[in-house]
This record gives sequence, structure tokens and C-alpha cells, in this order.
Amino acid sequence: MSNRIITISREFGSGGRTIGRLAAQKLGIACYDQELIDKIAQESGLFKEYVAAHAEDVRSWMDFVSSHDYYGHSVGDKLFSAQTKVIRELAEQESCVIVGRCSDYILGDWDNLLTVFIHASMEKRAERIVNQYGESAQDPVSRLKEKDRKRRAYYQMYTDRRWGAMENYHVALDSGALGIERCAEIVASLY
Repeated sequence: MSNRIITISREFGSGGRTIGRLAAQKLGIACYDQELIDKIAQESGLFKEYVAAHAEDVRSWMDFVSSHDYYGHSVGDKLFSAQTKVIRELAEQESCVIVGRCSDYILGDWDNLLTVFIHASMEKRAERIVNQYGESAQDPVSRLKEKDRKRRAYYQMYTDRRWGAMENYHVALDSGALGIERCAEIVASLY
């Protein structure tokens, strides 16, 4: 029997990372989010800082076109390939929660998989990022839109699916309406 895996996809500022961590704590299993960066960097041979900056981001078309190697693979492709390998290896090793990084798609053929999408209103997310990450020179709504745009483009580039489309997930939860703790309880209860 394969390990049980929960993947958490999320809008920026919706609390998906926190919900994943809380659900994992309730279940007594590992949660992988930022921890994946070290593993992906090691697998890809890229610097950790580069992986952190580009792990869920598609660069401009000119950067993308000019960064292909002899075989037609971009640095982004190399990064996604390493990410896929790391995520699949973690799923084979242990039951866990994996946050982001197209993990719902990468593990789409997994037998014991629960895919979750966390969202909230723009107002709730803006409030959360100001409280969580502090003030910024950039307007909170602009920050949200930019981060979501990058996630959407990255997801579509590597999955050929629409990010946030409900048919890609088993469950969608509105953390603004339900609250972070309640969402974590629901995710853990579905495990």
C-alpha cells in the first residue's frame, strides 16, 4: 500500500502553507514546503538561492527562449525535473503534506492522494499578508495579483492545466470564511 499524501495548492496570502503545517501536525506526519528547496537544489545542482527565487516562477519569454541548452531544455525545465523527482521520492518514502510546486499534478497518479486548493477573498488575503509579512512599498493587492500571476503561469507551463480550476482538486476551502484552524481540521479529517 502506498503512503498517503496531501497536496496543498494555494492562492498567495490564503494561509495554505500554515494550513498544511497544522494539518500535518494534527496527523503526526511531515510537511514539505520550504524544505523542498534544499532537496531540489541538491538534485538539480543549482544554487539554493536560485531555486528559492525561481521555484514557482516562469521568467519572461526572452529569458525562457535564451536559456535553453543544446537539447532544448531550459533551466526551468531542469528545475521542474528535479522538483518532480524530489516530490515523487518523498511520496515513496513517507506519508506527508506537500505544499505547492505542482505537487497535485506530479502525484496525480498516486493511489492515496488528497489534493486541496486553499483560497480566500482578495480583502482577506491582503489583510493576511500585511499582518504576516509586514508593510511593503508595493500595495498588498498588487503583491497578491503578481504572485498569483506567477503561480498561474508556472502551473500552466508545466501541467498544461488551469491553476485553481476546481476539477484539478478533490477539495477547495475558503480560508477567509472558514479560518485557518478550521481548514486544517477539515484537511486532517479527510486524511
